[in-house]
Amino acid sequence: MFGYQGGESGETVARKRGYMAEAQQRWPFLTRFDVTTIHNEQQLATMVRDRSGRPKADVEEEVHAWMEGKTF
Repeated sequence: MFGYQGGESGETVARKRGYMAEAQQRWPFLTRFDVTTIHNEQQLATMVRDRSGRPKADVEEEVHAWMEGKTF
């Protein structure tokens, strides 16, 4: 998801870096390693839930709302 794959345009890499920074601002307990290893929405929600101790439904709703309109 946030990680980079070969052959991506500079625009795509910049967009993903922006999303990564935004995610780390929203959930400051996520490390750079964390965000570079997350591949999908469910993994992000699980990591946020595990690190924050919040209820699954609340976290999934928050992550889904944050991801809306973003292109990874």
